[in-house]
Amino acid sequence: MTREEAEALLTDAGERSDKAFPLFEAALACAVHDDPDRDLAPVLDMAKASIDRLTDRLKSESPEEALAETMAGDLRLSGDLITYDHPDNADVVAVAERRKGLPVTLGVFYLHAGRACGLDLHGVDFPGHFLLRIETEEGPLALDPFSEGRVVLPSELSRRALRTGLMPDVAAKLDVLMSPIPDRAVLIRLQNNIFARAQQARDWARAERSALRRALLDPTDHHPWLDVAAAREGQGALAGALQALSRAQVLDGGATIAARAARERMRLRLN
Repeated sequence: MTREEAEALLTDAGERSDKAFPLFEAALACAVHDDPDRDLAPVLDMAKASIDRLTDRLKSESPEEALAETMAGDLRLSGDLITYDHPDNADVVAVAERRKGLPVTLGVFYLHAGRACGLDLHGVDFPGHFLLRIETEEGPLALDPFSEGRVVLPSELSRRALRTGLMPDVAAKLDVLMSPIPDRAVLIRLQNNIFARAQQARDWARAERSALRRALLDPTDHHPWLDVAAAREGQGALAGALQALSRAQVLDGGATIAARAARERMRLRLN
């Protein structure tokens, strides 16, 4: 897959409904779009192995146990505690090679395997830490892909929410905090992680690519184009930054004050 083909796939994914959104394929396209000179065979092989192994485990184990044992036990996927901010932790191809990553990157593999085996599994935009929600006969359970897929008890969920600064009455509303999110939002959260790390490292080219992927995945949102503009400005590509700001203004109905101010600032630099 070339970068252009990846961009076309992401454009198509962005135009689909949430129910038809191809999470795993779009995640692969994001990785290729970031760096097309890589072999996808290892990540595809691992994804297939996860489905085969989970299918076998589900014959004798509960859904939550089978999923955790497959992904963390058989495939050795775990959170990267030592080099958490390493860029590879947010890339599905690199995670398949290293077998460690961020919660949301690991979650993509959990979601792909679980759903292929018929599990009712969703991502959760939990405050400060991506989680998974699996529906069982006893009710919904929270799973942490960063901690080897273990079940997170309600009391711990509340403590985690409190540590992010939420008020106690909000932190106690686990039915709200554990609401499933669309797969599109899962992948956009991953791109946000990449953008933040690239921006911090002043890797403006990578920051631009990640922001552009967000724009393609959600073509109605003007915010990614503001980040595209900032990344292009960081590279000195002022004309391209102006184009991105114009896209943001069009999508936001012309009400983006910050975009207008930035456009004027860059026009002065261009003149």
